[in-house]
Amino acid sequence: MNETFEKEFDPSSIDPAQQLAANKAYGGLDNQPPAYLEQEVLLWSKEKLTLKTYDLFIVSCQRHEIARMNKILVELMGAINFEQDELQATRLYRIYEYCQKCIFEQKFEESLTIIKELRDAWAQAFELE
Repeated sequence: MNETFEKEFDPSSIDPAQQLAANKAYGGLDNQPPAYLEQEVLLWSKEKLTLKTYDLFIVSCQRHEIARMNKILVELMGAINFEQDELQATRLYRIYEYCQKCIFEQKFEESLTIIKELRDAWAQAFELE
């Protein structure tokens, strides 16, 4: 590691959600991500973390990994902030619920289309890759 990185990185600033996402998204056999990936994920903003969670859903959906898709939707639902704008938060929650229903009914294309649209809107709103 270079000195600049060591000065900028503060381990106490790690968001527990980021730590959990790093382990879930990139976990190996021991459910631990490689160190370089863990450091990268821990430095992501909450916005980028949400974007990457959408990406993970898309890949899981293309592979028809039902349990993983549902787990990702549960994580997205849990990340919604109902205190900031309850109406919008409720609408987003219902979209995720509908995606869960589509997965249960094996309508993978429908849930994939919805999440891709959310992902693209999120990326545009926060000017992310």
